[in-house]
Amino acid sequence: MNQTEIGQRGEDAAVAYLERSGMSVIDRNWRDGRGELDIVALDGSTLVVCEVKTRRGTAHGTPEEAVSIAKQRRLTRLARSYIAANALEPCSVRFDVVSIAVIGPDRALLRHHRAAFEAV
Repeated sequence: MNQTEIGQRGEDAAVAYLERSGMSVIDRNWRDGRGELDIVALDGSTLVVCEVKTRRGTAHGTPEEAVSIAKQRRLTRLARSYIAANALEPCSVRFDVVSIAVIGPDRALLRHHRAAFEAV
């Protein structure tokens, strides 16, 4: 399985988990000219921007460590673009990270980091 397929399976698993947790996924892989939001969901009245990171190993760090301050800034800008493009202002926004560590052919460890960072 290549990296793109692993990433797609990770996002699918994250969506299933978030929906089981009571969230409503309203968008996936939303793009503008500057980047992509993996998952946009509603948790009650809160708009949740969820970054998904899937890794096969930790040689380059844990999945959640890949959400650097630069990535957080990019996600914040993209969230503002998403809100403006969908006329959602004013709204409460939360940034979550779902990290998935693949531990076997059909096994993975999923961790949901609610409010993983503040808008920067």
